[in-house]
Amino acid sequence: MLDESLLDAPETLARADHRGLLRGAAEAGARVRTAARHAAEAGIAELKPEGRPRAVMVACSGTAASGVADLVGALAGTGAPVTRLAPTGVAAAPGALRWVLPGWAGSLDLLLIPTTDGSEPGLDLLSEQAYRRGCTVVAVAPKPSPLAESVDGRHGLVVPLTITPNGPYEETPSASPGTLWALLTPLLALLDRVGLLEAPPETLAKVADRLDRTAERCGPAVATYSNPAKTLAAELAESLPLIWTEGAGAAPVGRHFAAVLAELAGRPALAAELPEALPAHGVLLAGALAAGADPEDFFRDRVEESQALRARVVLLRDRPTGGLSAAPAARELALGHDAPISELEPEDGSELESIAELLAVTDFAAVYLTLATPATTT
Repeated sequence: MLDESLLDAPETLARADHRGLLRGAAEAGARVRTAARHAAEAGIAELKPEGRPRAVMVACSGTAASGVADLVGALAGTGAPVTRLAPTGVAAAPGALRWVLPGWAGSLDLLLIPTTDGSEPGLDLLSEQAYRRGCTVVAVAPKPSPLAESVDGRHGLVVPLTITPNGPYEETPSASPGTLWALLTPLLALLDRVGLLEAPPETLAKVADRLDRTAERCGPAVATYSNPAKTLAAELAESLPLIWTEGAGAAPVGRHFAAVLAELAGRPALAAELPEALPAHGVLLAGALAAGADPEDFFRDRVEESQALRARVVLLRDRPTGGLSAAPAARELALGHDAPISELEPEDGSELESIAELLAVTDFAAVYLTLATPATTT
């Protein structure tokens, strides 16, 4: 159960934050700047690509890297198809996962490997497959690491991972705030260079600034009543979040938020895009999880028995949407079933800035849920 009193006790939150989650969330902007510098030093700005790749493949596992693949797919749009590669089983090598390139992959395609580890033997074998097929390989990985050495040795490009200052990565959960930006930023610079999306250095600088401003608004010293992340965390206590998104950029943010809630806070959540979310989750609002279902037993033991989960809609929109928006219908459906609703909509700016703000607020909210729930802080 969430202890709301802890939300406005910064010193207590700091003592409970053994994994440096709050610092990771606050340093997201700095992570973007450092990762952009590493990308430039690796030579991305000097690349002379011969047109766009036919297709982009992103090999990833873990919450942060999976979020990177999702965001790359959303941002690239119709510029090139983006395929996420996931392990398909266990390989013969001890401890290795089996990764397989699609049968169509060849010399016109680009393989991206974002990883916070770099020692996965399965990814090393995947880079070897890509080299034999003639694919261009770009990895964001710790240096030194077996993967970095493998990609370097096969004439691929490696961008050193921006390491967290809070301790070794092996002690940091893959959903730790800031990790996503350490992996994503070099790939944004690369895909801007090959013409698949717009992420020049000035845009990345604005993204870092937006992350910094959002961290100031969501920091532990800011009281709950004026802190959007603490407010969202308090609203999600004892609820099943139904994360409804509107806009191409908000969709991967919603899915990432659900994954982070599960990994860090141990909270279930469901994410879906509007308008498909309305029929997909409508029954949840009317069933056993509805706000009016099973009125609270007056004689329930409030110490020994936990409160039942109730559905709560979280509406994420990546920018003000004019014209045909499903948000009014979403509000009507939620309120029609007496379901509470939380809404997040970023300030004006580029698509990347909007995504950055939504990611920052939801990351902070997940961290506050984690730290203010005693069972998840050990």
